[in-house]
Amino acid sequence: MISFLLSLLALVLGYLLYGRFVEHVFGPDNRATPALTKADGVDFIVLPNWKIFMIQFLNIAGTGPIFGAIMGAKFGPVAYLWIVFGCIFAGAMHDYFSGMLSMRHGGAGLPEMIGQYLGKTTKNLMLVFTVLLLVMVGTVFVYSPAEILHSIGGDTMMWIIIIFGYYIIATMLPIDKIIGKVYPLFAFSLLFMAGALMVWLFLHWPTLPELWNNFYNMGAVTEPETWKDNIFPALFITIACGAISGFHGTQSPLMARCVKDEKMGRPIFYGAMITEGVVALIWATVAAWFFYGEPAPGYQLIESATAGFHTSAPAVVNLVCNDWLGVAGAVLAMLGVVAAPITSGDTAFRSGRLIVAEWLKLDQRPIPKRLYICVPMFAASIAMLVWQIENPDGFNTIWQYFGWSNQTLSVFTLWTITVYLVRHKKPYWITLIPALFMTTVCSTYLFISKQAFGLPANVAYTIGAACMVIALVWFCLWYRKETTNNIN
Repeated sequence: MISFLLSLLALVLGYLLYGRFVEHVFGPDNRATPALTKADGVDFIVLPNWKIFMIQFLNIAGTGPIFGAIMGAKFGPVAYLWIVFGCIFAGAMHDYFSGMLSMRHGGAGLPEMIGQYLGKTTKNLMLVFTVLLLVMVGTVFVYSPAEILHSIGGDTMMWIIIIFGYYIIATMLPIDKIIGKVYPLFAFSLLFMAGALMVWLFLHWPTLPELWNNFYNMGAVTEPETWKDNIFPALFITIACGAISGFHGTQSPLMARCVKDEKMGRPIFYGAMITEGVVALIWATVAAWFFYGEPAPGYQLIESATAGFHTSAPAVVNLVCNDWLGVAGAVLAMLGVVAAPITSGDTAFRSGRLIVAEWLKLDQRPIPKRLYICVPMFAASIAMLVWQIENPDGFNTIWQYFGWSNQTLSVFTLWTITVYLVRHKKPYWITLIPALFMTTVCSTYLFISKQAFGLPANVAYTIGAACMVIALVWFCLWYRKETTNNIN
């Protein structure tokens, strides 16, 4: 528990100190925001700051900081380091600049901003990549809650149809009609559940592995056949939303279109990510007690569960919440593992609609023009969902591709921000270092993963290191050219 307390303190200090430094680097001012200059009553609408924070938190959180942290906890307390340092120096900074740059560019979506700083070719590539990622997010977050609801009652297909029906309505309607009214309630439930679990941890003070005694992949010892991946790069893909996530770069512009004052960027964008880091930290600690605590409280209860991410992580959530928090916990668990992914799914489709509309320059005030984009997007998601259902390991396969794609998108966002900082003569190292690190993580994972190239570890590590060196050399050459042109 000492590792948990130190990590919790570090996240709070990260917001107060490094968050303020990041804000100073960007330099928010009193200029009119897109919520005022481009108000359309659909996507560009001024909302109260507290509501924007709650929506932003739920948009970027979903079940990511819960399921990812539970999975990542099997690596042992080393997961704390990634959650803390990843969140403070990469994820929260990534989300802050994503939102603020969107505001400075008229509420632009992520591919548009990438094109502004990394070129038209990269923009077109990221347009396809981002929309595909968002469709994958929506598809993944249909199946998992439908499966859980099926365990309570009803047919899985029935729940899938209901969830898709909700997605269509939420994606089409103005942001203040459903998202603005319902999301704050779900966000509060997610925060209340995390807070209740933290209080329970403090009251019972379980004996847990500490970082300084267990700096290795503990899962490889307890489950050598199923959890033998090396900490690098697997941990940094497994825990995404609790540390850094490219998906967040697609969500921050949604709220950037609703903020009235640029100076609210730090509590909304940086603060929401730090809050998500706290949630991930709590669930990583709960999972550590569940898997490694003394005495082991209930790991055996899920040994008979079907192997795989989508069954074991929800099982842990349900067992812990029901056992620790009683009836209220059961309700909170339902909101956490059902409502949260659904809300992430509908904002994923909404982001996809806006990104495509921006590319096609299609006004989104008329309903038919929203349908032009939504119909093909939902059709692609349904096709992906059918394939997922028909293949026994379909969910895991899509999730693994989503995990890598998600972190790869964060790489392009970090490089975009780096170019912005260089061109505005600001301290670019705050994004350059995370950009190089995530470039190495994603390239190494691509070559070492069995779902991709499946190369031996020593070969994959060598190629990953080479990718980092190439990226650094490329940046240095570009930087010299950029600064020389500015001088001339």
